[in-house]
Amino acid sequence: MDITHTIILAVIEGVTEFLPVSSTGHMMVASALMHMPQTEFLKTFEIAIQLGAIAAVAGLYWRTFLLDWEIDARVLASFVPTAIVGFLLYKFIKKSLLGNAWVVVWAWFIGGVMIVLFERFYPSKGHVKQISQISFPKAILIGIFQALAVVPGVSRSAATILGGLMLGVERRAIVEFSFLLAVPTMLAATVLDLIKTDATLNSNEWGLLGVGFLVAFIVAWGAVKFLLQYIQRHNFTPFGVYRILAALAAGFLLNS
Repeated sequence: MDITHTIILAVIEGVTEFLPVSSTGHMMVASALMHMPQTEFLKTFEIAIQLGAIAAVAGLYWRTFLLDWEIDARVLASFVPTAIVGFLLYKFIKKSLLGNAWVVVWAWFIGGVMIVLFERFYPSKGHVKQISQISFPKAILIGIFQALAVVPGVSRSAATILGGLMLGVERRAIVEFSFLLAVPTMLAATVLDLIKTDATLNSNEWGLLGVGFLVAFIVAWGAVKFLLQYIQRHNFTPFGVYRILAALAAGFLLNS
C-alpha cells in the first residue's frame, strides 16, 4: 500500500461515509480493483481511516456534543447495540467479512432495492422533528438498525437513516442523528481494532494513516454539507439506484 492508494481510499471514505452507500464497501471494492493485497494493515486502515470523516462531524457539531446532554444521552443509548454486536462478532467480521468484495456487492444490491422500495411505498413525513424528541426506546431501535452495518456494504448511514424514518423521525433529524451516532461508533471500532491487533503498526503505516485521516477529514466536511442541503429537496432514491448499478458494475469487474 502506497501514498497513491492512501489518497484514493481516503477520498472515497470522505465522500461516502455519510451517504447511504457504504464507505467500507467502496474502499473494499476499490482496493480489490486496484489489486491491493488484503493485508491486516489494509483492513485496519479501512476501519481507522473513518476517524478522519468522523472528526469532520465532531468539528461541525462540537457545540451539540459539549452542551446538549439530552442529545448526547440518546446518541450513547443508540450506540450500545452496535457496540455489543461489534465486540461479540469482531473476529468473524475481521476474518470473514472484511476483504470479501462479494459480500459488498450483494449488500449494495439488496440495500439499493430496499431504499428504492422504501421511498416508493413509505410515507416521507416524520412526526419526530428534533433529535431531542427521539425517545430512548426509539434511539435503541435505531442502534439495532445500525448494528446491521457490521456487514460491509450495508452502510451504517443507510441503516440508521431508514430505521429512523420507519420509526417516524423527520429526515433532517435522522440524518443529523446519524452524523452524531457515527462519532462514538467509529471511535470505538477503531480503538477495538487497534487493541485487538496490538497496534503493531510501523512508522510508515502510521504515516499513511495520518495522510488518510487528513484527506478524509477535508473531503467529509464537504460531504456533510452537501447531504444536509440535498435532503431539503430530494429523497434517497438516487442513492438506491446508484447502489444497484454499482453492485452490477462491481460484480462484472470482479468476475472479469
